Amino acid sequence: MAMATSTTNRQKVEAGLSRRRRKELVFRYTGLLATTVGILFLGVFFVDLFGKGASAFRQTYISLDVELSEAVIAPGGEPDFAFADFDGLVRDALRKLFPEVTERSQRRELYRLLSVGAAYQVRDLVEQDPALLGTTQTLWVPASANVDMLIKRSEGEPVEDDSGQLSVAQVYWVGQLQQQELLKKGWNTALFTNGDSREPELAGIRGALMGSFYMLLVTVVIAFPTGVAAAVYLEEFAPRSRISDIIEVNINNLAAVPSIVFGLLGLAVFINWASLPRSAPLVGGLVLSLLTLPVIIIASRAAIKSVPPSIRDAASSLGASRMQVVFHHVMPLALPGMLTGTIIGMSRALGESAPLLMIGMVAFIVDVPAGLTDPATALPVQIYLWADSPERAFAERTSAAIIVLLGFLLLMNLAAVIIRKRMQRNW
Repeated sequence: MAMATSTTNRQKVEAGLSRRRRKELVFRYTGLLATTVGILFLGVFFVDLFGKGASAFRQTYISLDVELSEAVIAPGGEPDFAFADFDGLVRDALRKLFPEVTERSQRRELYRLLSVGAAYQVRDLVEQDPALLGTTQTLWVPASANVDMLIKRSEGEPVEDDSGQLSVAQVYWVGQLQQQELLKKGWNTALFTNGDSREPELAGIRGALMGSFYMLLVTVVIAFPTGVAAAVYLEEFAPRSRISDIIEVNINNLAAVPSIVFGLLGLAVFINWASLPRSAPLVGGLVLSLLTLPVIIIASRAAIKSVPPSIRDAASSLGASRMQVVFHHVMPLALPGMLTGTIIGMSRALGESAPLLMIGMVAFIVDVPAGLTDPATALPVQIYLWADSPERAFAERTSAAIIVLLGFLLLMNLAAVIIRKRMQRNW
């Protein structure tokens, strides 16, 4: 009887083990499938992003022999940069390449092959070296956005415009320039040296980069010391009471508040009440400081908790005061976790756009900001503006700006990992 009971129990156990193993196998393969699908979608995203944005790092240029006429640039003996017709000099150089174009309407179409930035390039050249007056210089000037898109679509093949952006005559002229080797694709320096522009071939991200830099500078200066100080006080000095519990719950709740709420707070407090300038990196940095402060406090408290109590006990047993225990022993050991949390918070602030839209940083700003109170925009807002633009040439620049933003986020997260690995101590 006992043997029969033992056999029955063993069969039940084996049947249960078999079911558990099947469930474990199903769970394992389900997780593998989910991971594979996630990686697949991420790969599709990056392939599409780089496929659209890689071409924006190169720009089409046209070679022109520009005559820097003294009669046009310096009619009174001195260069007149305010009223000199630099645009006319560039157009004359282009017209010499196509002497058969004589009608006014055709000439207007011919001039549209050039970017308006060509005249600015000639002006800057003369301004840097006035001795060039009276000479003829061979310059590579930027082509218009439509020509640039046509050349990039052709990729060395005979040009054929299928977008309807260029006329038949313009496509023919571009083909003639290509056959005469007067067209080339070079590095798009304007993307990194210019501010925003209505012309896609002249639009750059330098203004947005500087605006993001100033905002992150204000954010780290305010949020890091404030967050660390709050974490140290709450973890080491604050008495355990209902008030401290309420503060802790509110900090955890603030970390989950939608970012646009902080934008509304910044609009009400910093702009409407404190009368700080709109679209300024100073206001953006203050708003982002409120946004990242809960993240830094939570990360700093977790880093302080990870320090073994034996460190505190050993320091106290040797006669160290409470302040000495915290600042001489606990803080240095918790610093890697604090820095990691701060960098992660800065990464979140760098990618935010909703709170910045609320404080007016969505305005079209051409000039590169030179200080904390100058009008500026941020890189995520710049991406939003370009994505909303109807010009097709802005699509590739939108993808290029996203690539730059992802690159900065990757570097910041990599820095957080490196700092944590190098400074972390294992117990």
